[in-house]
Amino acid sequence: MILQALHSYYERKSADPEAHMAPPGFEWKEIPFLVEIDSQGTPIQIVDTREGEGKKKRAQSFLVPQGAKKSVNVAANFLWGTAEYVLKIPDQKKLEAQKAKGKEERYRKRLDEMNAAFVEKIKKLSERLPEDPGIRAMTKFYGRSPEEGLERYEDEWEQIKTTNPNMTFRLQGDQELVCQRPAVRESVQMDQTIGRDGGDKFCLVTGQGDEIERLHPAIKGVWGAQTSGANIVSYNLDAFNSYAKAQGANAPVGRRASFGYTTALNHLLGKDSRQRLQVGDTSTVFWADKPTEWEAKVPDIFGEPPKDDPDRNTRAVEGLYKAIDRGLLEKDESKTKFFVLGLAPNNKARIAVRFWHHGTVAEVAARIRRHFDDLAILRSPRDPLYLSIFRLLTSIATQGKANNIPPNLGGELIRSIFADLPYPHTLLSAAVRRIRAEQSKKDRKTGRPVPNVTYPRAALIKACINRARRYSNDDGKEELRMSLDETNANVGYRLGRLFAVLEKAQEEANPGINATIRDRYYGAASSTPMTVFSTLLKLKNHHLSKLENRGRAVNLEKRIGEIMEGLDNFPAQLALADQGRFAIGYYHQRQDFFTKSEPASSKGA
Repeated sequence: MILQALHSYYERKSADPEAHMAPPGFEWKEIPFLVEIDSQGTPIQIVDTREGEGKKKRAQSFLVPQGAKKSVNVAANFLWGTAEYVLKIPDQKKLEAQKAKGKEERYRKRLDEMNAAFVEKIKKLSERLPEDPGIRAMTKFYGRSPEEGLERYEDEWEQIKTTNPNMTFRLQGDQELVCQRPAVRESVQMDQTIGRDGGDKFCLVTGQGDEIERLHPAIKGVWGAQTSGANIVSYNLDAFNSYAKAQGANAPVGRRASFGYTTALNHLLGKDSRQRLQVGDTSTVFWADKPTEWEAKVPDIFGEPPKDDPDRNTRAVEGLYKAIDRGLLEKDESKTKFFVLGLAPNNKARIAVRFWHHGTVAEVAARIRRHFDDLAILRSPRDPLYLSIFRLLTSIATQGKANNIPPNLGGELIRSIFADLPYPHTLLSAAVRRIRAEQSKKDRKTGRPVPNVTYPRAALIKACINRARRYSNDDGKEELRMSLDETNANVGYRLGRLFAVLEKAQEEANPGINATIRDRYYGAASSTPMTVFSTLLKLKNHHLSKLENRGRAVNLEKRIGEIMEGLDNFPAQLALADQGRFAIGYYHQRQDFFTKSEPASSKGA
């Protein structure tokens, strides 16, 4: 199903000339340097195609013959390759490493083999196209030393020697590359054309006769996999084979389908793709079986907005709500099939399918909206209206760093959204654990202590608990509301509210205090209430006695009494879900203190 959907996407996009989908036998590749030669093979210049400044320089992409399947063996590409293959220039990092191992001579011998393999392909092509000016010029270029005439371009030459970039050739006076000349393209397609009608085997993807692909093209762009590419379908060890079949014959996929699905996936995973999203260690791509704006909108909905457009996420989510409210779910577009694929490295050379979801645009839109509805909670006007997946996950990661996001959690969260399932239990656990472990911080502007129950964490906990209730209870009612719920009798929720009021009494009794009871008692109060609340209530008496405003002291005392009215005793322990309810009660009560006089903006307000 996955390969069929990707192959269909390739066929749809390849029919659109503006999609820049590579034709059979070719691929788009960033080529930093072009060697321009005249008809006699003499170098005219080295063209640097990179744009930008410093480390942000980006090379131009060109349509070139599909690269050879890389392995430990020498494998040259048609008419383009790294400086090692094209000019026999050693990769400086590799050279130094081999020198340290005492294997420099071995590396230089391999370098000769790489260049010889590259030149051999040119010679074979020249036998087929003896009259093509571009191939004749390249043949003459390799009739001399590859370095001859290039050293005078000092800046470019130094870059080539130190970075081992991809390179190719262009004939003087041509706009296209040598490998893009019409005769060369036709010849390359004859050699590398994907599949031939009437093959003696049936392709599992298309159901048609085709030659079976032994080694599928590499998939690039999956975060954590090797940069040269990895595979979804791969039989590289004898243990994976069955019935004496070798490699790709174990899962017969035709050459046309193999090229189609890998090209489509590489297109979706590309650097400039608007249809991909990185969630933790999972690279997620989105597409549909017909053209629809939602292919590019979904990553904007879930992604972290760029610095130059901080409202992109908000606009995308608001657009989703408006589209649904205006009848998207009843339109013909709503019946379009929509696909979501999450990929993560199983190891450097093999890719695992983390999750796979398919449904209609209407189903996907409704489930995305439900996700944001579940997250909706009272917030500060300074907080973003809608939280990206990245912001949610970093809120529960140690030190708020993306590298510390628990493995698999991002993929499981996305899967829960699109499959309309409860959020992973580990998400609730991570949020509660992070709150308890958080050390005291201060607001940069006000200098006041910042609560460890932050807006993203509170939103996550509320969503986790409400979703778990929805799928375990027929009534489907939300347990935790968007803002303070004084009717909620859950012991965890009430204790969280009580803790917030006790902290507020301490803050008002000691203006400018650096640390509150939260820093010392939150962990115990939220997990083993019986051990600390009697102490906290005694401290409360001391704090209230210090308040000069006796009316305020009475109001706080009254609030404490109202909360404790539903508490018979303090439990010895709180279960994980009740610890989450404690956090929400605490968060709601603190937000209520600051929104009485000026209501904070919130979703739907």
